[in-house]
Amino acid sequence: MNDASEGPPTLLLVEDSDTQALRIRRMLEGHGFAVTRVASGEAALDTLDTRIPDLVVADYHLPGMNGGQMARQLRMSAATRMIPVLMLTEGGEPGLEREGLESGADAYVPKSAEPDLIVFRIRALLREGAGTGGGQRDASPLFRRARILIVGGEGAREGVVAGLAALMRNDGHDVTVIGSPGAMVRDDWFDPVRAPDCVVVDLVSDRFDGIAFCQALDDLRQDVVVAGGGAPRILGLSGPGAARGFFPARAFEAGVDDIVADDIEPDVLALRIRALVRRKLLQDDVRRIELDRQAREIAVEAARAEAAAIASKASLAEALEQANAELADANRRLIETQGKLVQTAKMASLGELVAGIAHEINNPLAFILAHKETVARLLARVIAEDEVAGDADGERHATLMKCRDRVGSMSLGLRRIQNLVLNLRKFSRLDEGLFQVIDVPEALETVLALLTQKFGNLIVVERDYRAPERLYCQSALLNQVMMNIISNAADAIHSMLEEAGQGGDPAGPARGVIRIGTELRVSEATGEQSYVFIVTDNGPGIPPEVKERIFEPFFTTKPVGAGTGLGLAIAYSVVQAHHGTITIADAVQGTGGANGGRGSVFTISVPWQPHFEAMAEPARGVTEMQA
Repeated sequence: MNDASEGPPTLLLVEDSDTQALRIRRMLEGHGFAVTRVASGEAALDTLDTRIPDLVVADYHLPGMNGGQMARQLRMSAATRMIPVLMLTEGGEPGLEREGLESGADAYVPKSAEPDLIVFRIRALLREGAGTGGGQRDASPLFRRARILIVGGEGAREGVVAGLAALMRNDGHDVTVIGSPGAMVRDDWFDPVRAPDCVVVDLVSDRFDGIAFCQALDDLRQDVVVAGGGAPRILGLSGPGAARGFFPARAFEAGVDDIVADDIEPDVLALRIRALVRRKLLQDDVRRIELDRQAREIAVEAARAEAAAIASKASLAEALEQANAELADANRRLIETQGKLVQTAKMASLGELVAGIAHEINNPLAFILAHKETVARLLARVIAEDEVAGDADGERHATLMKCRDRVGSMSLGLRRIQNLVLNLRKFSRLDEGLFQVIDVPEALETVLALLTQKFGNLIVVERDYRAPERLYCQSALLNQVMMNIISNAADAIHSMLEEAGQGGDPAGPARGVIRIGTELRVSEATGEQSYVFIVTDNGPGIPPEVKERIFEPFFTTKPVGAGTGLGLAIAYSVVQAHHGTITIADAVQGTGGANGGRGSVFTISVPWQPHFEAMAEPARGVTEMQA
């Protein structure tokens, strides 16, 4: 946010109604804000190349792309990701606020609210986002809309391609449609300003061979990569029948990254294209950071050369040494940021993949469950008729009883699949940096359910939840931090058992123990309460020389290819964001179990805010054991 010397905070107002825009603008300018108004989401995105505002105030209902789609575009670029977005609307449709917030908005206020309330929300968002916006951009824009090239649109399938282009334009993309491969300009692919991010090819066009064209695009894409550019994604659009059988295999062999049928639901198609584009833009951000890092290294070398030239002057040499140290520290932080950005991109892609798989499994699962109940009901009716007719002792009746038992067994299996899908959907909803009230036991059970396969029958999990159930925090504290720590504990135990020759009998008794506990602690000095997570294992323990470096980015003791060295570094950053602490110690003697491992204890402590615990029950002590 701008300070007093730089002028008032700058707001970008996105409102298509001239009357509403005039009323809101006068109200905001009357409270000391500098307001720029545009009439559409597309116009708002275009203005970000020249100036980044301190905050965006947007109407949800806009012509073309709506406010939610515009907010989603802002979150896709590193340059605009931290700009606060306040969503305004006159509508009272159910779920509208949730849809706006999930798209990336930071707050939602009805237009009918009191002006003072709107101003208060804006000032609160500006306090939270201090330093994230405001300022003139250089000639190379950091924010841009994704460029989509559609090849097709002539002949019988002109309507299909036109509908797809309209859908993507409403989602905030810059869309170009050409009728045939001959209209494509090859040199555009090597120009960063005109190169497409995603190419959509009509694979079943009656005017050209879509498969052969995709093969040519894939060859061209390789040339772009060799030249140092970013490789665009290729999406194949097929007819309903062509999306099955041998056709998809030919398309993927030709270089297509994804293939969709004409009859796919529009919102699912938008998600598929959005996922392809997001990964491309994230890779562009990573490449830009790498170029910045290389430029920083060149600057370091230049500083060293200059220091050698004036080494005879002690005062200047000392100043240069300090400058070198500062540059080296900045370079180290840049490398750490690059690694975290790569991990964030992987987690974002993984979350979308998990959510998509869970959704695809859930639909046929619901279909099977419904028909299973019908079969069970019909079997019960036939069995009852046999019993009334006196045929309860016949072979037919015995067969029907066996069928009824099998249907009951099917129910257990289907319910287990249903629970697994539910846990996957919960885990994929990371909500990024959003603070909210979390049900701690439920979140921990979701993490443990996803790690069940890793535990197997060799590791037993003990729970001792003594703290209140509710905690105001980021969901990443429980999803990412606890997942990384518990997963590392399981890996350490498995490694210890394999070295001892005890890991070959998965059906034998459990020989590893992981204990997860929560409790409230009160500081004797300040009286403040802390919410504490304790994860104890009976693994081999952590050597002292490793403890000193365990939270460093890219440091790992796992074999090459088995770990990134970012799991605990990210966990440390998440805990720091909560103003908490994370410590490591050897387990207390006697907790090592039958294997003799000295074990490790990870203790995570974050401030506890009881005024967010309106729904929390009194602290309880529960200790249960699960194989």
